[in-house]
Amino acid sequence: MITREYRFPLNGSAVSPGEPLLEVSGVSLRFGGVRALRDIGLTVSQGSIHAVIGPNGAGKSSLLNCVSGLYRPQQGRIALRRGDGDSVSLLGRRPHKIARLGVARSFQNIELFRHLTVLENLMLGRHVHMSHALIPALLWYGPARRQEIRHRELAEEVIDLLELAAVRHKPVGALAYGYQKRVELGRALCLQPAVLLLDEPMAGMNAEEKEDVARYVLDVNELAGVTVVLIEHDMDVVMDISHRVTVLDFGELIADGTPSEVRADRRVIEAYLGEEITGMPAREQVR
Repeated sequence: MITREYRFPLNGSAVSPGEPLLEVSGVSLRFGGVRALRDIGLTVSQGSIHAVIGPNGAGKSSLLNCVSGLYRPQQGRIALRRGDGDSVSLLGRRPHKIARLGVARSFQNIELFRHLTVLENLMLGRHVHMSHALIPALLWYGPARRQEIRHRELAEEVIDLLELAAVRHKPVGALAYGYQKRVELGRALCLQPAVLLLDEPMAGMNAEEKEDVARYVLDVNELAGVTVVLIEHDMDVVMDISHRVTVLDFGELIADGTPSEVRADRRVIEAYLGEEITGMPAREQVR
């Protein structure tokens, strides 16, 4: 049973639980003659774990790249709602400005500074919120020192949440793969995101490591109060921890609903298995 409580301040104004937080509508993305996304629309609610699934090449990572500013779709709208009822468009903004607005992400491949320690990698996630003059920063005195100490407090909270204390001063390159994936999750969390985009955080892991990461994702969502958009191929994990699931296939949205609704959707079954297996209940076919 989870008994820990964390006071983890979200970036920006809070949106009430269950209310729309991230809205994607009519998003289309092309690379020359290749359509990666076609008229995609989905709504991510505050406080939820929203999974985006689909076969390889379905456009899942492309969608996250559009939200985080790495890709610019030719059509559509992507907006992040604020607590005052207004929304801010994410289209056309640079990734670091989108991060300041409250959107953080991890990547399929580990993108850490291998020669830096765990703590130093986590502190990199705080730099987007730091602002001080060059000379005080270089000499590390006065306001610059006090500011870094304040930001260090949140990094320590992330270390506690993700159980990284034992390796905090070790170079990331010397850590096992599972720890490195956890550090990348922690660095994204250090941005204090309102929305955390996780691109296959369990890729390449065994069953035990997947269970650990699934628990950390639940902790991030339930204890830290962060809304999560998750790409993951392990259907057992997706169906166990997600509140809502969106399914893409060849760049098109084919299903959107609760895990039980998606599991029983014939289009989803066909996308994953090619055709329905005679005699097998639909709910057992997508696992």
